[in-house]
Amino acid sequence: MAGKPFSSLSEQVAAALREGIQKGQWKKEMPGRGALAEKLGVNHKTVDAALRQLEKEGLLERQGVGKGRKILEKATGETTQLRVRILAYEKNDLSTDFLMEILQRLQTAGHTASFTKKTMADLGMNTDRITRYVENENADAWIILAGSKELLDWFSRQSAPAFALFGRKTHELAGAFPLKAPSYCKIVSRLVELGHSRIVMLTRPERRKPTPGFLEQYFLDQLHDHGIQTSSYNLPDWEDNPEDFRRCLDSSFNLTPPTALIISEPSLLIAAQQHLALKGILSPRDVSLICSDYNGVLDWCHPSIAHIRWDHGPIIRRVVRWVNQVSRGIDNRTKTTTDAEFVEGGTVGPAPGDLR
Repeated sequence: MAGKPFSSLSEQVAAALREGIQKGQWKKEMPGRGALAEKLGVNHKTVDAALRQLEKEGLLERQGVGKGRKILEKATGETTQLRVRILAYEKNDLSTDFLMEILQRLQTAGHTASFTKKTMADLGMNTDRITRYVENENADAWIILAGSKELLDWFSRQSAPAFALFGRKTHELAGAFPLKAPSYCKIVSRLVELGHSRIVMLTRPERRKPTPGFLEQYFLDQLHDHGIQTSSYNLPDWEDNPEDFRRCLDSSFNLTPPTALIISEPSLLIAAQQHLALKGILSPRDVSLICSDYNGVLDWCHPSIAHIRWDHGPIIRRVVRWVNQVSRGIDNRTKTTTDAEFVEGGTVGPAPGDLR
C-alpha cells in the first residue's frame, strides 16, 4: 500500500481552519482571507485554496462578493468518519460525473465512501432482494439513487440513516431533487403549440407503480389541461429490461404512432432513438424526442437532444453536508430542491403534417 503523500501548504491551512471550526473558534461566519492570511502567516492564495477545500467538504458556503463564508457545520468534537455506501440504480450510474464528485468529496472529508458492488438493477429491482443485500453490507449511512417508494419507506425504518437522491418524495428520509414540474409545463405547452396531441412518456416502472409518481401525474394533468384526453397510451407499461422497452416502442408506433416522446433518462432516450431509426422513424421529422434528465453524453449528439437540466452543485453540496451532519449525530431529514430548466434542442419539431 502506498504511503500517504505529504500535505501541501493549503491542505495544512485547511486542516488548521477545520480544527478551528470544530472547536468553535469562529461563530457563524469565517473571517476574511486577509485576516486569516495574517493570522496564519501565509499568502492570500493559500488561504483561498484552503477555504475552497472546506467548501467542498460542506463546512463553508459563499455568501457573495465582500462577505465572509458562512459556517455550515459547527463541530462539538472530532468528526466521526463514516462508512457511506451509495446504492445506484444501474451500472450506468457509476460513471456519472456528479456521483463521482460526491464520492470524491466524501472521501476528501475523511469518510470511507464507495458504491455497492450490486446495483438495484442487478438485484432485479426486487425490494426484498435489495433489502436482504443491504442488510449484509457494513454501512453507517446510505445514499440511494432513484429509489422506489417501497424501498425508501424501508430505509426510513432502519437504524442507519439514509439519503434519497432523486426517486420518490413520499417518505421520511432526507433528500435532494431537481424541481422539474415547471419544465414539464413548458414542454407540454411547447409541444401543443407545435401541433402535438399524441404525446407519450416512457419512464421506469417504479415511477408508475403502484400509482404514477408526482411528475408522471403532473404530466398527465398538463395534457388534460390542454384538452388532451389521457389514458395508459400516454404512460405505457413496460418491464424494466431492454427487450420489453423495445416491445413497448413497437407497440406504441404500430397503431397510433406518438408524435412526441418524453423519455426519463439519457440511456433510454438513446436506445429509443437508435431503435426507431432502424425502422426509419427519425427525429424530429417523424417524432419529437425530449429527455427529462441530463448527462454529458447528450452534448455529443447531433441534432442536439432536447432535455431538462439543472445545476448539480447544490445537490452535491447538500449530500456532503448531510453526511457531515450524520457524523456529528445530527438527524436532518430535510428535503431540498434545485431549479431545473427546459432546453429545447434540435429534436423538437412540428407534429407531422398529416396530423395537424
